[in-house]
Amino acid sequence: MSQQQVETSAENPPAGADETTDPTPRSPREIRLVMTGLVVAMLLAMLDNLIVGTAMPTIVGDLGGAEHLSWVVTAYTLATAASTPIWGKLGDLYGRKGTFLTSIVIFLIGSALSGLSQSMTELIAFRAVQGLGAGGLMVGVMSIMGALIAPRDRGKYQGMFAAVMALATIGGPLVGGFITDHLSWHWTFYINLPLGLVALAVVIVTLKLPKVRSTAKIDYFGALLLTTGITSLVLITTWGGQQYAWGSKTILGLAALAVASLIAFCYVEQRVEEPMLPLGLFKNLNFTLVSIIGFIVGFSMFGAVTFLPLYQQTVQGASATNSGLLLMPMMFGMLVISLAVGQAVTKTGKYRIYPIIGTAVMAGGCLLLSTLSTDTTRFSSACFMIVLGAGMGFLMQITMLVAQNSAELKDMGVASSTATLFRTIGGSFGVALFGALFNDRVKSTMSTLPAQPGAKGSAQLTQMGPGELRKLPAAVQDVYHHAVSNGIHTVFLWGAVISLIAVAAAVFIRDIPLRGGPGQAAPEKNLEAV
Repeated sequence: MSQQQVETSAENPPAGADETTDPTPRSPREIRLVMTGLVVAMLLAMLDNLIVGTAMPTIVGDLGGAEHLSWVVTAYTLATAASTPIWGKLGDLYGRKGTFLTSIVIFLIGSALSGLSQSMTELIAFRAVQGLGAGGLMVGVMSIMGALIAPRDRGKYQGMFAAVMALATIGGPLVGGFITDHLSWHWTFYINLPLGLVALAVVIVTLKLPKVRSTAKIDYFGALLLTTGITSLVLITTWGGQQYAWGSKTILGLAALAVASLIAFCYVEQRVEEPMLPLGLFKNLNFTLVSIIGFIVGFSMFGAVTFLPLYQQTVQGASATNSGLLLMPMMFGMLVISLAVGQAVTKTGKYRIYPIIGTAVMAGGCLLLSTLSTDTTRFSSACFMIVLGAGMGFLMQITMLVAQNSAELKDMGVASSTATLFRTIGGSFGVALFGALFNDRVKSTMSTLPAQPGAKGSAQLTQMGPGELRKLPAAVQDVYHHAVSNGIHTVFLWGAVISLIAVAAAVFIRDIPLRGGPGQAAPEKNLEAV
Protein backbone atom coordinates (compact mmCIF):
# COMPACT_ATOMS: atom_id res chain seq x y z
CA MET A 1 0.00 0.00 0.00
CA SER A 2 1.33 3.43 -0.95
CA GLN A 3 1.70 6.31 1.47
CA GLN A 4 -1.15 8.10 -0.30
CA GLN A 5 -3.44 5.13 0.17
CA VAL A 6 -2.59 4.98 3.86
CA GLU A 7 -3.33 8.65 4.31
CA THR A 8 -6.65 8.31 2.48
CA SER A 9 -7.76 5.44 4.68
CA ALA A 10 -6.78 7.41 7.75
CA GLU A 11 -8.80 10.41 6.66
CA ASN A 12 -11.82 8.36 5.61
CA PRO A 13 -11.91 5.30 7.83
CA PRO A 14 -14.42 2.61 6.93
CA ALA A 15 -17.16 1.52 9.28
CA GLY A 16 -15.60 -0.32 12.15
CA ALA A 17 -12.16 1.12 11.49
CA ASP A 18 -10.16 2.59 14.33
CA GLU A 19 -6.87 4.15 15.19
CA THR A 20 -4.87 1.28 13.69
CA THR A 21 -5.01 3.06 10.33
CA ASP A 22 -3.08 5.98 11.78
CA PRO A 23 0.16 6.22 9.75
CA THR A 24 1.98 8.52 12.17
CA PRO A 25 5.57 7.29 12.67
CA ARG A 26 6.57 6.79 16.28
CA SER A 27 10.08 6.90 17.62
CA PRO A 28 11.49 3.96 19.59
CA ARG A 29 11.41 6.16 22.71
CA GLU A 30 7.68 6.86 22.31
CA ILE A 31 6.96 3.18 21.83
CA ARG A 32 9.04 2.23 24.88
CA LEU A 33 7.10 4.69 27.04
CA VAL A 34 3.77 3.24 25.93
CA MET A 35 5.08 -0.28 26.39
CA THR A 36 5.85 0.50 30.04
CA GLY A 37 2.16 0.97 30.75
CA LEU A 38 1.21 -2.07 28.68
CA VAL A 39 3.71 -4.30 30.48
CA VAL A 40 2.41 -3.21 33.90
CA ALA A 41 -1.16 -3.95 32.79
CA MET A 42 -0.14 -7.38 31.52
CA LEU A 43 1.63 -8.06 34.81
CA LEU A 44 -1.62 -7.26 36.62
CA ALA A 45 -3.57 -9.76 34.53
CA MET A 46 -1.06 -12.59 35.02
CA LEU A 47 -0.04 -11.97 38.62
CA ASP A 48 -3.43 -11.81 40.31
CA ASN A 49 -4.45 -15.48 40.41
CA LEU A 50 -0.96 -16.58 41.45
CA ILE A 51 -0.85 -14.16 44.38
CA VAL A 52 -4.40 -14.93 45.50
CA GLY A 53 -3.85 -18.70 45.28
CA THR A 54 -1.22 -18.54 48.02
CA ALA A 55 -3.57 -16.64 50.31
CA MET A 56 -6.62 -18.89 49.83
CA PRO A 57 -6.17 -21.00 53.01
CA THR A 58 -5.99 -17.81 55.09
CA ILE A 59 -9.00 -16.31 53.30
CA VAL A 60 -11.08 -19.41 53.99
CA GLY A 61 -10.02 -19.35 57.63
CA ASP A 62 -11.16 -15.73 57.94
CA LEU A 63 -14.35 -15.71 55.84
CA GLY A 64 -15.42 -19.35 56.16
CA GLY A 65 -17.34 -20.98 53.32
CA ALA A 66 -14.72 -23.59 52.46
CA GLU A 67 -17.32 -25.43 50.37
CA HIS A 68 -17.35 -22.45 47.98
CA LEU A 69 -13.56 -22.16 47.77
CA SER A 70 -13.30 -23.28 44.15
CA TRP A 71 -15.72 -20.55 43.05
CA VAL A 72 -13.25 -17.84 44.08
CA VAL A 73 -11.06 -19.03 41.20
CA THR A 74 -13.87 -20.22 38.90
CA ALA A 75 -15.74 -16.90 38.99
CA TYR A 76 -12.60 -15.04 37.93
CA THR A 77 -11.73 -17.57 35.20
CA LEU A 78 -15.26 -17.65 33.80
CA ALA A 79 -15.56 -13.87 33.64
CA THR A 80 -12.14 -13.54 32.03
CA ALA A 81 -12.73 -16.17 29.36
CA ALA A 82 -16.27 -15.04 28.54
CA SER A 83 -15.38 -11.35 28.25
CA THR A 84 -12.15 -11.77 26.25
CA PRO A 85 -13.73 -11.84 22.74
CA ILE A 86 -16.17 -9.07 23.65
CA TRP A 87 -13.37 -6.72 24.74
CA GLY A 88 -11.55 -7.44 21.49
CA LYS A 89 -14.57 -6.49 19.40
CA LEU A 90 -15.35 -3.38 21.44
CA GLY A 91 -11.78 -2.21 20.87
CA ASP A 92 -12.18 -2.69 17.12
CA LEU A 93 -15.46 -0.75 17.07
CA TYR A 94 -14.91 2.07 19.55
CA GLY A 95 -11.16 2.55 19.84
CA ARG A 96 -8.51 0.58 21.65
CA LYS A 97 -7.31 3.21 24.10
CA GLY A 98 -10.67 3.96 25.68
CA THR A 99 -11.64 0.30 25.84
CA PHE A 100 -8.31 -0.64 27.39
CA LEU A 101 -8.53 2.09 30.03
CA THR A 102 -12.07 0.97 30.86
CA SER A 103 -10.91 -2.60 31.43
CA ILE A 104 -8.17 -1.40 33.79
CA VAL A 105 -10.67 0.65 35.80
CA ILE A 106 -13.09 -2.30 36.08
CA PHE A 107 -10.23 -4.55 37.19
CA LEU A 108 -9.18 -2.06 39.87
CA ILE A 109 -12.75 -1.66 41.12
CA GLY A 110 -13.05 -5.44 41.38
CA SER A 111 -9.70 -5.59 43.21
CA ALA A 112 -10.70 -2.94 45.75
CA LEU A 113 -14.09 -4.57 46.39
CA SER A 114 -12.49 -8.03 46.72
CA GLY A 115 -10.13 -6.66 49.36
CA LEU A 116 -13.11 -5.22 51.25
CA SER A 117 -15.12 -8.48 51.15
CA GLN A 118 -16.73 -9.54 54.40
CA SER A 119 -18.07 -12.91 53.23
CA MET A 120 -17.22 -15.62 50.73
CA THR A 121 -20.30 -14.69 48.67
CA GLU A 122 -19.10 -11.10 48.33
CA LEU A 123 -15.59 -12.24 47.43
CA ILE A 124 -16.89 -14.53 44.67
CA ALA A 125 -19.05 -11.76 43.20
CA PHE A 126 -16.25 -9.19 43.28
CA ARG A 127 -13.77 -11.69 41.80
CA ALA A 128 -16.16 -11.96 38.85
CA VAL A 129 -15.96 -8.17 38.45
CA GLN A 130 -12.19 -8.45 38.56
CA GLY A 131 -12.30 -11.15 35.90
CA LEU A 132 -14.39 -8.95 33.60
CA GLY A 133 -11.67 -6.33 33.69
CA ALA A 134 -8.88 -8.90 33.34
CA GLY A 135 -10.45 -10.14 30.11
CA GLY A 136 -9.71 -6.77 28.53
CA LEU A 137 -6.19 -6.34 29.89
CA MET A 138 -4.40 -9.01 27.85
CA VAL A 139 -6.43 -8.32 24.70
CA GLY A 140 -5.86 -4.59 25.05
CA VAL A 141 -2.11 -5.01 25.43
CA MET A 142 -1.81 -7.22 22.37
CA SER A 143 -4.14 -5.25 20.10
CA ILE A 144 -2.56 -1.88 20.99
CA MET A 145 0.88 -3.31 20.33
CA GLY A 146 -0.44 -4.60 17.01
CA ALA A 147 -1.76 -1.12 16.20
CA LEU A 148 1.43 0.74 17.11
CA ILE A 149 4.16 -1.57 15.90
CA ALA A 150 4.54 -3.05 12.44
CA PRO A 151 4.69 -6.87 12.40
CA ARG A 152 8.32 -6.75 11.24
CA ASP A 153 9.31 -4.74 14.33
CA ARG A 154 7.11 -6.55 16.84
CA GLY A 155 9.63 -9.27 17.58
CA LYS A 156 11.90 -6.81 19.41
CA TYR A 157 9.26 -6.40 22.11
CA GLN A 158 8.33 -10.07 22.52
CA GLY A 159 10.95 -10.67 25.18
CA MET A 160 9.33 -8.08 27.45
CA PHE A 161 6.14 -10.14 27.61
CA ALA A 162 8.04 -13.41 28.08
CA ALA A 163 9.86 -11.74 30.99
CA VAL A 164 6.53 -10.64 32.49
CA MET A 165 5.22 -14.21 32.29
CA ALA A 166 8.34 -15.56 33.98
CA LEU A 167 8.22 -12.86 36.66
CA ALA A 168 4.53 -13.50 37.37
CA THR A 169 4.90 -17.28 37.54
CA ILE A 170 7.92 -17.20 39.82
CA GLY A 171 7.18 -14.09 41.85
CA GLY A 172 3.41 -14.47 42.29
CA PRO A 173 3.43 -17.21 44.93
CA LEU A 174 6.39 -15.58 46.72
CA VAL A 175 4.68 -12.18 46.87
CA GLY A 176 1.39 -13.78 47.88
CA GLY A 177 3.04 -15.70 50.71
CA PHE A 178 4.91 -12.64 51.97
CA ILE A 179 1.80 -10.44 51.94
CA THR A 180 -0.30 -13.08 53.68
CA ASP A 181 2.30 -13.68 56.39
CA HIS A 182 3.33 -10.08 57.09
CA LEU A 183 0.29 -7.95 56.16
CA SER A 184 -3.11 -9.56 55.58
CA TRP A 185 -4.90 -11.40 52.79
CA HIS A 186 -6.75 -8.16 51.92
CA TRP A 187 -3.50 -6.78 50.53
CA THR A 188 -3.29 -9.57 47.96
CA PHE A 189 -6.02 -7.55 46.22
CA TYR A 190 -5.01 -4.04 47.28
CA ILE A 191 -1.54 -4.50 45.75
CA ASN A 192 -3.22 -4.26 42.34
CA LEU A 193 -4.28 -0.65 42.99
CA PRO A 194 -0.89 1.15 42.82
CA LEU A 195 0.21 -0.98 39.86
CA GLY A 196 -3.06 -0.30 38.05
CA LEU A 197 -2.86 3.43 38.69
CA VAL A 198 0.66 3.47 37.23
CA ALA A 199 -0.59 1.67 34.13
CA LEU A 200 -3.52 4.09 33.80
CA ALA A 201 -1.32 7.16 34.13
CA VAL A 202 1.30 5.92 31.66
CA VAL A 203 -1.25 4.89 29.03
CA ILE A 204 -3.27 8.13 29.36
CA VAL A 205 -0.18 10.33 29.02
CA THR A 206 1.86 8.43 26.44
CA LEU A 207 -0.64 6.68 24.16
CA LYS A 208 -1.84 9.09 21.48
CA LEU A 209 -4.36 7.62 19.04
CA PRO A 210 -7.04 9.22 16.87
CA LYS A 211 -10.54 8.94 18.32
CA VAL A 212 -12.89 7.08 15.99
CA ARG A 213 -16.36 5.88 16.85
CA SER A 214 -18.09 3.29 14.71
CA THR A 215 -21.77 3.51 13.83
CA ALA A 216 -22.03 -0.27 13.48
CA LYS A 217 -24.43 -2.07 15.81
CA ILE A 218 -23.05 -4.39 18.45
CA ASP A 219 -23.85 -8.05 17.88
CA TYR A 220 -25.54 -8.57 21.26
CA PHE A 221 -27.12 -11.91 20.35
CA GLY A 222 -23.82 -13.26 19.05
CA ALA A 223 -22.10 -12.08 22.22
CA LEU A 224 -24.72 -13.88 24.35
CA LEU A 225 -24.35 -17.13 22.41
CA LEU A 226 -20.55 -16.99 22.51
CA THR A 227 -20.53 -16.21 26.23
CA THR A 228 -22.91 -19.12 26.89
CA GLY A 229 -20.73 -21.51 24.89
CA ILE A 230 -17.48 -20.40 26.54
CA THR A 231 -19.01 -20.48 30.03
CA SER A 232 -20.31 -24.00 29.46
CA LEU A 233 -16.90 -25.21 28.26
CA VAL A 234 -15.08 -23.69 31.24
CA LEU A 235 -17.59 -25.18 33.69
CA ILE A 236 -17.21 -28.61 32.06
CA THR A 237 -13.44 -28.50 32.48
CA THR A 238 -13.73 -27.09 36.02
CA TRP A 239 -16.42 -29.46 37.36
CA GLY A 240 -15.80 -32.60 35.29
CA GLY A 241 -14.31 -35.36 37.41
CA GLN A 242 -14.34 -33.09 40.48
CA GLN A 243 -17.76 -31.90 41.66
CA TYR A 244 -19.54 -34.06 39.09
CA ALA A 245 -18.72 -37.28 37.27
CA TRP A 246 -17.91 -36.93 33.57
CA GLY A 247 -21.02 -38.91 32.67
CA SER A 248 -23.35 -37.02 35.02
CA LYS A 249 -26.44 -35.17 33.82
CA THR A 250 -24.85 -31.84 34.77
CA ILE A 251 -21.73 -32.35 32.63
CA LEU A 252 -23.63 -33.86 29.72
CA GLY A 253 -26.17 -31.02 29.89
CA LEU A 254 -23.39 -28.43 29.84
CA ALA A 255 -21.80 -30.20 26.87
CA ALA A 256 -25.09 -30.13 24.97
CA LEU A 257 -25.56 -26.44 25.83
CA ALA A 258 -22.01 -25.63 24.66
CA VAL A 259 -22.48 -27.41 21.34
CA ALA A 260 -25.90 -25.86 20.71
CA SER A 261 -24.70 -22.35 21.63
CA LEU A 262 -21.62 -22.49 19.44
CA ILE A 263 -23.53 -23.90 16.45
CA ALA A 264 -26.13 -21.15 16.83
CA PHE A 265 -23.31 -18.61 17.19
CA CYS A 266 -21.75 -19.70 13.88
CA TYR A 267 -25.18 -19.40 12.21
CA VAL A 268 -25.79 -15.91 13.60
CA GLU A 269 -22.31 -14.60 12.80
CA GLN A 270 -22.79 -15.27 9.10
CA ARG A 271 -25.88 -13.08 8.99
CA VAL A 272 -25.13 -9.97 11.04
CA GLU A 273 -23.61 -6.73 9.76
CA GLU A 274 -20.80 -6.54 12.33
CA PRO A 275 -20.16 -10.04 13.77
CA MET A 276 -18.69 -10.43 17.23
CA LEU A 277 -16.13 -12.85 15.78
CA PRO A 278 -15.88 -12.70 11.98
CA LEU A 279 -15.74 -16.34 10.88
CA GLY A 280 -13.98 -15.18 7.74
CA LEU A 281 -10.81 -14.98 9.82
CA PHE A 282 -10.67 -18.76 9.79
CA LYS A 283 -10.58 -18.79 5.98
CA ASN A 284 -7.00 -17.64 6.41
CA LEU A 285 -5.01 -20.86 6.77
CA ASN A 286 -2.30 -19.28 8.94
CA PHE A 287 -4.88 -17.90 11.38
CA THR A 288 -6.59 -21.27 11.75
CA LEU A 289 -3.31 -23.12 12.20
CA VAL A 290 -1.91 -20.79 14.88
CA SER A 291 -5.26 -20.97 16.71
CA ILE A 292 -4.84 -24.75 16.87
CA ILE A 293 -1.21 -24.38 17.99
CA GLY A 294 -2.18 -21.79 20.61
CA PHE A 295 -4.80 -24.18 22.01
CA ILE A 296 -2.19 -26.94 22.35
CA VAL A 297 0.40 -24.56 23.85
CA GLY A 298 -2.12 -23.60 26.54
CA PHE A 299 -2.94 -27.28 26.96
CA SER A 300 0.69 -28.24 27.59
CA MET A 301 1.76 -25.16 29.54
CA PHE A 302 -1.03 -25.20 32.12
CA GLY A 303 -0.69 -28.95 32.50
CA ALA A 304 3.01 -28.54 33.25
CA VAL A 305 2.46 -25.64 35.64
CA THR A 306 -0.17 -27.67 37.52
CA PHE A 307 1.53 -31.07 37.84
CA LEU A 308 5.28 -30.40 37.91
CA PRO A 309 5.20 -28.66 41.33
CA LEU A 310 3.11 -31.56 42.66
CA TYR A 311 5.77 -34.04 41.55
CA GLN A 312 8.65 -31.94 42.87
CA GLN A 313 7.03 -31.32 46.24
CA THR A 314 5.72 -34.85 46.75
CA VAL A 315 8.37 -37.10 45.19
CA GLN A 316 11.49 -34.92 45.28
CA GLY A 317 10.71 -33.31 48.63
CA ALA A 318 10.98 -29.70 47.48
CA SER A 319 9.59 -26.93 49.68
CA ALA A 320 6.04 -25.82 48.95
CA THR A 321 6.78 -22.34 50.30
CA ASN A 322 8.85 -21.41 47.27
CA SER A 323 6.69 -23.29 44.77
CA GLY A 324 7.06 -20.59 42.15
CA LEU A 325 10.83 -21.18 42.07
CA LEU A 326 10.25 -24.79 41.07
CA LEU A 327 9.21 -23.65 37.61
CA MET A 328 12.19 -21.32 37.09
CA PRO A 329 14.03 -23.67 34.67
CA MET A 330 10.99 -23.82 32.38
CA MET A 331 10.51 -20.06 32.50
CA PHE A 332 14.23 -19.50 31.90
CA GLY A 333 14.09 -21.59 28.74
CA MET A 334 10.98 -19.76 27.60
CA LEU A 335 12.48 -16.32 28.24
CA VAL A 336 15.84 -16.89 26.53
CA ILE A 337 14.36 -18.47 23.41
CA SER A 338 11.57 -15.89 23.14
CA LEU A 339 14.12 -13.07 23.23
CA ALA A 340 16.28 -14.73 20.58
CA VAL A 341 13.33 -15.52 18.30
CA GLY A 342 11.99 -11.98 18.62
CA GLN A 343 15.27 -10.48 17.49
CA ALA A 344 15.59 -12.98 14.64
CA VAL A 345 12.08 -12.25 13.34
CA THR A 346 12.76 -8.50 13.41
CA LYS A 347 16.03 -8.98 11.53
CA THR A 348 14.82 -11.40 8.85
CA GLY A 349 11.04 -10.93 8.66
CA LYS A 350 10.72 -14.73 8.51
CA TYR A 351 8.81 -16.77 11.04
CA ARG A 352 7.60 -20.10 9.55
CA ILE A 353 10.51 -22.16 10.86
CA TYR A 354 9.97 -21.18 14.51
CA PRO A 355 6.53 -22.78 15.03
CA ILE A 356 7.89 -25.97 13.46
CA ILE A 357 10.94 -26.04 15.73
CA GLY A 358 8.91 -24.94 18.75
CA THR A 359 6.21 -27.59 18.46
CA ALA A 360 8.81 -30.32 17.90
CA VAL A 361 10.87 -29.17 20.92
CA MET A 362 7.69 -28.91 23.03
CA ALA A 363 6.79 -32.49 22.11
CA GLY A 364 10.35 -33.55 22.98
CA GLY A 365 10.15 -31.75 26.34
CA CYS A 366 6.91 -33.52 27.21
CA LEU A 367 8.46 -36.85 26.21
CA LEU A 368 11.48 -36.20 28.45
CA LEU A 369 9.23 -35.24 31.37
CA SER A 370 7.28 -38.48 30.88
CA THR A 371 10.45 -40.32 32.03
CA LEU A 372 10.34 -38.74 35.51
CA SER A 373 10.47 -41.36 38.22
CA THR A 374 11.12 -41.67 41.93
CA ASP A 375 14.87 -41.80 41.16
CA THR A 376 15.07 -38.76 38.87
CA THR A 377 17.37 -36.06 40.26
CA ARG A 378 16.33 -32.42 40.52
CA PHE A 379 19.04 -31.51 38.03
CA SER A 380 17.64 -33.91 35.43
CA SER A 381 14.07 -32.72 35.91
CA ALA A 382 15.26 -29.10 35.64
CA CYS A 383 16.97 -29.90 32.31
CA PHE A 384 13.79 -31.51 31.01
CA MET A 385 11.81 -28.41 32.06
CA ILE A 386 14.25 -26.17 30.19
CA VAL A 387 13.55 -28.13 27.01
CA LEU A 388 9.78 -27.74 27.45
CA GLY A 389 10.19 -24.03 28.20
CA ALA A 390 12.37 -23.57 25.13
CA GLY A 391 9.66 -25.11 22.95
CA MET A 392 7.09 -22.72 24.38
CA GLY A 393 9.52 -19.83 23.90
CA PHE A 394 9.45 -20.49 20.16
CA LEU A 395 5.65 -20.33 20.20
CA MET A 396 4.23 -17.99 22.84
CA GLN A 397 4.61 -14.71 20.96
CA ILE A 398 4.93 -16.08 17.42
CA THR A 399 1.38 -17.47 17.52
CA MET A 400 0.04 -14.02 18.43
CA LEU A 401 2.23 -12.34 15.79
CA VAL A 402 1.01 -14.64 13.02
CA ALA A 403 -2.62 -14.29 14.13
CA GLN A 404 -2.39 -10.50 14.00
CA ASN A 405 -0.52 -10.53 10.71
CA SER A 406 -3.26 -12.72 9.22
CA ALA A 407 -6.10 -10.27 9.96
CA GLU A 408 -7.09 -6.88 8.61
CA LEU A 409 -6.33 -4.02 10.96
CA LYS A 410 -10.02 -3.37 11.58
CA ASP A 411 -10.14 -6.87 13.12
CA MET A 412 -6.90 -6.57 15.13
CA GLY A 413 -8.73 -6.73 18.48
CA VAL A 414 -10.78 -9.76 17.44
CA ALA A 415 -7.69 -11.53 16.13
CA SER A 416 -5.84 -10.86 19.41
CA SER A 417 -8.78 -11.92 21.58
CA THR A 418 -9.35 -15.08 19.56
CA ALA A 419 -5.70 -16.12 19.90
CA THR A 420 -5.89 -15.42 23.65
CA LEU A 421 -9.19 -17.29 23.99
CA PHE A 422 -7.90 -20.43 22.26
CA ARG A 423 -4.90 -20.50 24.60
CA THR A 424 -7.15 -20.00 27.65
CA ILE A 425 -9.61 -22.71 26.65
CA GLY A 426 -6.69 -25.00 25.82
CA GLY A 427 -5.34 -24.44 29.33
CA SER A 428 -8.72 -25.30 30.88
CA PHE A 429 -8.99 -28.49 28.86
CA GLY A 430 -5.37 -29.37 29.60
CA VAL A 431 -5.77 -29.14 33.36
CA ALA A 432 -9.06 -31.08 33.24
CA LEU A 433 -7.85 -33.89 30.97
CA PHE A 434 -4.43 -34.20 32.59
CA GLY A 435 -6.08 -34.16 36.02
CA ALA A 436 -8.39 -37.02 35.06
CA LEU A 437 -5.49 -39.03 33.59
CA PHE A 438 -3.29 -38.34 36.61
CA ASN A 439 -5.88 -39.32 39.22
CA ASP A 440 -6.87 -42.45 37.32
CA ARG A 441 -3.25 -43.60 37.00
CA VAL A 442 -2.48 -42.87 40.66
CA LYS A 443 -5.48 -44.87 41.83
CA SER A 444 -4.86 -47.78 39.46
CA THR A 445 -1.17 -47.95 40.41
CA MET A 446 -1.89 -48.01 44.12
CA SER A 447 -4.53 -50.69 43.71
CA THR A 448 -2.03 -53.06 42.05
CA LEU A 449 0.79 -52.62 44.57
CA PRO A 450 1.07 -54.90 47.60
CA ALA A 451 -0.70 -53.57 50.67
CA GLN A 452 1.59 -51.76 53.10
CA PRO A 453 1.24 -51.57 56.89
CA GLY A 454 -0.60 -48.41 57.86
CA ALA A 455 -1.44 -47.57 54.23
CA LYS A 456 -4.34 -45.26 53.60
CA GLY A 457 -6.69 -45.25 50.66
CA SER A 458 -5.65 -43.41 47.53
CA ALA A 459 -8.44 -40.88 47.96
CA GLN A 460 -7.14 -39.96 51.41
CA LEU A 461 -3.54 -39.71 50.25
CA THR A 462 -4.30 -37.44 47.28
CA GLN A 463 -5.94 -34.94 49.63
CA MET A 464 -2.93 -34.73 51.96
CA GLY A 465 -0.28 -32.04 51.70
CA PRO A 466 3.46 -32.79 51.32
CA GLY A 467 4.05 -32.07 55.01
CA GLU A 468 1.40 -34.57 56.12
CA LEU A 469 2.68 -37.19 53.69
CA ARG A 470 6.17 -36.98 55.17
CA LYS A 471 4.75 -37.99 58.58
CA LEU A 472 3.48 -41.29 57.21
CA PRO A 473 5.54 -44.51 57.41
CA ALA A 474 8.34 -44.74 54.83
CA ALA A 475 6.71 -47.75 53.15
CA VAL A 476 3.46 -45.81 52.62
CA GLN A 477 5.35 -42.83 51.22
CA ASP A 478 7.17 -45.09 48.76
CA VAL A 479 3.88 -46.49 47.51
CA TYR A 480 2.46 -43.04 46.93
CA HIS A 481 5.64 -41.66 45.35
CA HIS A 482 5.60 -44.53 42.88
CA ALA A 483 1.95 -43.80 42.05
CA VAL A 484 2.59 -40.08 41.54
CA SER A 485 5.53 -40.81 39.24
CA ASN A 486 3.33 -43.11 37.16
CA GLY A 487 0.67 -40.39 37.03
CA ILE A 488 3.24 -37.84 35.82
CA HIS A 489 4.45 -40.34 33.20
CA THR A 490 0.92 -40.69 31.82
CA VAL A 491 0.26 -36.93 31.83
CA PHE A 492 3.36 -35.96 29.87
CA LEU A 493 3.27 -38.96 27.55
CA TRP A 494 -0.18 -37.84 26.42
CA GLY A 495 1.12 -34.27 26.32
CA ALA A 496 3.79 -35.40 23.85
CA VAL A 497 1.20 -37.18 21.71
CA ILE A 498 -1.10 -34.16 21.63
CA SER A 499 1.87 -31.89 20.83
CA LEU A 500 2.36 -33.86 17.61
CA ILE A 501 -0.90 -32.33 16.38
CA ALA A 502 0.73 -28.92 16.81
CA VAL A 503 3.78 -30.13 14.87
CA ALA A 504 1.54 -31.21 11.99
CA ALA A 505 -0.27 -27.86 12.03
CA ALA A 506 3.00 -25.88 12.09
CA VAL A 507 4.29 -27.61 8.97
CA PHE A 508 1.48 -26.06 6.90
CA ILE A 509 2.04 -22.46 8.05
CA ARG A 510 2.98 -20.21 5.13
CA ASP A 511 5.82 -17.74 5.55
CA ILE A 512 3.96 -14.60 4.41
CA PRO A 513 6.46 -11.70 4.68
CA LEU A 514 5.95 -9.28 7.55
CA ARG A 515 5.58 -5.72 6.37
CA GLY A 516 6.96 -2.64 8.02
CA GLY A 517 10.18 -1.35 9.46
CA PRO A 518 11.29 0.86 12.35
CA GLY A 519 8.78 3.58 13.08
CA GLN A 520 6.31 2.55 10.42
CA ALA A 521 2.68 1.89 11.10
CA ALA A 522 1.30 -1.54 10.51
CA PRO A 523 -0.15 -2.15 7.03
CA GLU A 524 -3.87 -1.97 6.47
CA LYS A 525 -4.14 -5.59 5.34
CA ASN A 526 -2.06 -8.71 5.38
CA LEU A 527 -0.48 -9.71 2.10
CA GLU A 528 -2.60 -12.72 1.42
CA ALA A 529 -5.61 -14.56 2.79
CA VAL A 530 -5.67 -18.24 2.09
